Amino acid sequence: MTVFEDESGRSRAAPAARGTSWLRSPHPAVVADREGGVVEFNAAAADLFPRMGVGTWLDEVVPGWLADAHRRLSGPARTPRVPAPATAPAGSAPLRGRHDGRLLRAHPTESGHGDVAWWLVDDSDLTAAQDALRTEQERTALLAEASTQLLASLNPDRCLETAALLAAAHLGDAALVISPPVRNRYAVVTAVGESFGRSQVAMDPASVPGLAEALQGFPPVPARWIDPAELPPWAVPEGFGGTPGSVVITPLPGHGVPAGVLVLLRRGGRRAFDASEELFARLFAARAGAALSAARLYAEQARITRALIAELLPPQLHHVRGVDFAGGYRTSQDTERIGGDFYDVHAGADDDRETLAVLGDVCGKGLDAAVLTGRIRSTVQALMPLAGDHRTVLELLNGALLTSRHTRFATLVLASVRRSGGHVRLRLTSAGHPPPLILRGTGHVEEVDTGGTLVGALPEVTSRSATVSLSPGETCLLYTDGITEARGGPLGSSMFGEDRLRSALAECAGLPAEAVVERLQMVAGDWVGRGPHDDMAVVAITAPHTTHLSAVNGHTRGRYTA
Repeated sequence: MTVFEDESGRSRAAPAARGTSWLRSPHPAVVADREGGVVEFNAAAADLFPRMGVGTWLDEVVPGWLADAHRRLSGPARTPRVPAPATAPAGSAPLRGRHDGRLLRAHPTESGHGDVAWWLVDDSDLTAAQDALRTEQERTALLAEASTQLLASLNPDRCLETAALLAAAHLGDAALVISPPVRNRYAVVTAVGESFGRSQVAMDPASVPGLAEALQGFPPVPARWIDPAELPPWAVPEGFGGTPGSVVITPLPGHGVPAGVLVLLRRGGRRAFDASEELFARLFAARAGAALSAARLYAEQARITRALIAELLPPQLHHVRGVDFAGGYRTSQDTERIGGDFYDVHAGADDDRETLAVLGDVCGKGLDAAVLTGRIRSTVQALMPLAGDHRTVLELLNGALLTSRHTRFATLVLASVRRSGGHVRLRLTSAGHPPPLILRGTGHVEEVDTGGTLVGALPEVTSRSATVSLSPGETCLLYTDGITEARGGPLGSSMFGEDRLRSALAECAGLPAEAVVERLQMVAGDWVGRGPHDDMAVVAITAPHTTHLSAVNGHTRGRYTA
């Protein structure tokens, strides 16, 4: 082997004869001997390391991380390989390092006589692609998590808080979510880290570049066009801890109308928002806007539903014109609040007018039946001036139901009630409904002789009225067939029936109206247990036990004393 010295006096062996095919490789390749002298290299290596030449020392022409790896790999003592400061462990496995702005991956190949061939691959593009892929995977996971958290609650306030906190944690140093204005005031939720705040701001959106456009749903203004120095004080959250250096303002798309605006802040001294971050902010805003719109729509529907249910619920009955009224209602499903049974008590315009009590049962159950009960109740209330003529009320109600879009029918019973001294006079008319029951003071139960055709099914209705009188402590019971037809008992299939109802009612002799209702509901509820049943409604009309005399408009009238 020929040995020669370089200019520094170090000696190295002359290159051994090798093939030439590797010299045409597009990847840089360098062969160095045990001492670190360059033996051979190809054109790609010469382009990468311009100072390289045969006979030069490796540590003078290549990055330090590569020269150090060569020494550890080919050193005479073969010392344990330890990682270099900026590289992976040297050896047969590839290592990485930087040179001239590139990320290089070096693969060593040892020869049998001490030379090491280093193959270098430019990993810059691959690493950048891997970083971009990792970033996109993280962003995709964040969007999925954000959707889950935002849709976890249909409460608008909670949704606003979640959107602001997520944006502050993952998109910027701070975030503001601005809701559409209400009476020229804007609800603003701010988040810095894990803390958030709420405020109401009276502002001019035009004072913040891009805010007015975003509130109208227009595409966002690029961050580079927004000067953070122009932000008003309210737009910099308390606890931000610095001066904004970059701002992103993007709309929150809603269902047909904008759901608000998302404002992201980044502190001065940090890298400004780039185009990819602005695009990601828009993707996040799309999910936040959809969740906010859904929450607000649900809240509005819930508000409307509560208002409608309040109108459809049976009223709380009380003493009217010296007569004791009480009502009880149980829907067919314990999860529902309204159904097809209903009752109302309408007091007369003055003391000389009769009080009208109505109890009815619409064909079907659930929401559809409840809607028709609301229609019937409203119609009956409108017909109060004609309440003295039950037949006319039933005929007009029948006509109203026949001309409606509903195909359901209803049964009902009307009771005109008036107090006269210590007694209560009732005029009762049944329209296809179970006849009322009278509980006398002795415990005897009578059935009122009244009947007629149901309403809403036939062009004409027929009815037969009856008049009864209640002595103090006696009760008239109106009920729906959900009570008598309720199935239960020991085997779960027997009907409650009229006999059990009469027997249970007889046990209530002398009780006030509320106690009668509670007793019957308890007995019927125990009978059906947890089994299926129809809507059940009862109304008790009781003549009070005691009265006192009081002068009203010069006339002496009996009034109920609790």
